[in-house]
Amino acid sequence: PGMAGGFLLEIRRGTQSALLVIRYEADLPSSPVDVSVAADCLETRSGGSCEAAALPAEVRLAPSSCRGLRRLPGDGLHLRMRLRRPPPSADLVFTLRESLKPQKNYVFYCQSCGDIIVKDRKFLRVLPLPSENWNALVEEWCCHPNPFARSTLHPKHDDCFLGDTFFLLNSGNESHKSKENTRVICKRCKTMLGETVSSGTIKYYVTEVIIRPSEGSFSPTPRPQFVQSMVAQCLVELSSAKSTFRFTVKGDNGKTYILIWLLNSDTLLVESLGSSSSHSVSTLFGDIFMPSSGPVRTWNAVKVLYQPCIKSRNKDLADAWENDMGVHPLKFPSETCLELLLILGLSTTSLPPSLRCMNSFQVRNSCY
Repeated sequence: PGMAGGFLLEIRRGTQSALLVIRYEADLPSSPVDVSVAADCLETRSGGSCEAAALPAEVRLAPSSCRGLRRLPGDGLHLRMRLRRPPPSADLVFTLRESLKPQKNYVFYCQSCGDIIVKDRKFLRVLPLPSENWNALVEEWCCHPNPFARSTLHPKHDDCFLGDTFFLLNSGNESHKSKENTRVICKRCKTMLGETVSSGTIKYYVTEVIIRPSEGSFSPTPRPQFVQSMVAQCLVELSSAKSTFRFTVKGDNGKTYILIWLLNSDTLLVESLGSSSSHSVSTLFGDIFMPSSGPVRTWNAVKVLYQPCIKSRNKDLADAWENDMGVHPLKFPSETCLELLLILGLSTTSLPPSLRCMNSFQVRNSCY
């Protein structure tokens, strides 16, 4: 009884509202269960037992606003409420765009193994690339022949061009190109880092490379945490810049792996795993992805709906999205697309059953 199964508190900053799910290992006990909600803690009493959990300092509930108490089999107790004050805003920046500055020296590391890919490179220009179909738009806007028809956007030695999911560098003296094809691989661990665009230009994917100032040092980040953080930041950046909320995740082989629909990016999750040992999936996922530690863990998240498209699943929907101008493609290495699909699946499994699906899509909270 009690909070042995833990709780999940899903907070929306924009509406200052929260959904509380108190989980149970099995069916509720025969004796009544009292749930007490205070501004800074949660408490359950059943029989002779009492369990309580303190909330993080940035989360303060409004107990008088509690409503909609219900019990869902397999989930536990659901309760909605408002916040007494809004939590601090999420400090979300697009790491690559914010961290790369002109006139500074940087070292590029392989994210998987830490091997140095580019050493002490100083950029005179760090410039964003136009959208992927910019050349087609020029044709529509110009009343005369396209002046850029024979032009290509290739960086010079001191340039770095930033795309949606990649950046372009002049290859200089670095040579990581594999002999079989245009893939660029890490010499140490053989992970795909990017691909050659031309004889002098290399495209590195943001999910494969870590960039640090030359005076700094490399600190490893767990691969799943890094991948989901970078993808979440791409989604938030693009939804803000382009007002698009639907994305196709494609591999470098041209195949579509995942359809993603961004629901919101203002979610704050607070979770206690409780004393139960039966939530092994949630515990494993939490240990890998949750940045805070302790009995109650807190992290920022974007909430997405997704559909897998491997092995011809959801082919009709994928084809419809492919032809929809409102859907934005995101390209990553094929291996990373499969990693992302696994991360999505683990997150969905860690949610209460009633929160895992919406209109045939699967739900996923991606932390950053």
